[in-house]
Amino acid sequence: MKSIKPFFAATIIVFLTIGLQAQQPLTLKEYHNLNEKGIKTGGVRMIPIHTPKGDFKVWTKQMGNNPRIKVLLLHGGPGCSHEYLECFDSFFPQEGIEYYYYDQLGSFYSDHPGDTSLWHLNRFVEEVEQVRTALGLDSSNFYLFGHSWGGILALEYALKYRKNLKGLIISNMMCSIEKYNEYAENVLAKQLPPDVLAEIQKYEAAKDFENPRYMELLEEYFYPEHLMRLKTYPEPASRGYNHCNVTVYTLMQGPSEFRGAGRLLHWDRSKELPEITVPTLTIGAKYDTMDPEYMKWMATQVQNGTYLYCPNGSHSAMYDDQEVYFRGLIKFILDVDKETVK
Repeated sequence: MKSIKPFFAATIIVFLTIGLQAQQPLTLKEYHNLNEKGIKTGGVRMIPIHTPKGDFKVWTKQMGNNPRIKVLLLHGGPGCSHEYLECFDSFFPQEGIEYYYYDQLGSFYSDHPGDTSLWHLNRFVEEVEQVRTALGLDSSNFYLFGHSWGGILALEYALKYRKNLKGLIISNMMCSIEKYNEYAENVLAKQLPPDVLAEIQKYEAAKDFENPRYMELLEEYFYPEHLMRLKTYPEPASRGYNHCNVTVYTLMQGPSEFRGAGRLLHWDRSKELPEITVPTLTIGAKYDTMDPEYMKWMATQVQNGTYLYCPNGSHSAMYDDQEVYFRGLIKFILDVDKETVK
């Protein structure tokens, strides 16, 4: 027994040393070393994507370098670009978080194939998997973040490829289009002045979505309350919204700004939530187009869920409730990382 004690003591010292080393902060030089080979591009890579309709390329950009924490950002839309997420630059680098901007196929910086049969959820999931593989992300470091439509895509990916994930973040997206439509009809619509709602419903009933008056009403009464609660859109958000691929958006989301339709109309993953085993954060906001109570419920249905509530936020809580949003998001990521290095 005497010979065993020194062995255990030495082993404990080794594990403590490894743990301390693992948690040491990265130096600035280490964090900003993108490990690029050949011509340096500032972290930008065009990644080949194989689809049933041919091969294309999607745009990605690496920000920072951290072997343990790599976050792939899935933007909303579908058909929007990564640009409105550029506010992450003000928060992630100072925490040493490595993250990737990524324009999905059909979005602004990526290829724009004309075959509309490509715009289906399952194909987008396989695209994310190809991007993950190309970037070298795995279960030791891969966090998948999805906002709005990106939350749908992130959840679908997690259900199929959960073994590849270290953590999952679903921001401002319910897991049922039916429940989202009910919330829009029973809660959001009733917050509008009755005459405004009646006029909006008139255009929707006539499917006159291109009518300038329809958008005028939304921009005056709906967007400032629920899309982004700021008098002026920050430049990255304004630029990104102007780069939306309307064809992709309309085919999948539908033409109405008040309800989900299109190819996502019957999407519902509420019953599959218990299959999600990785640490998961859901983010809801008081003024969101998505029901914050439903987002809270989602966190109770996954096996290891956390909920973040943004009391001043809308669908764009990363802008109109920034401090709460990013403090909670960063805490989740760092807490999951701490658990893995214990």
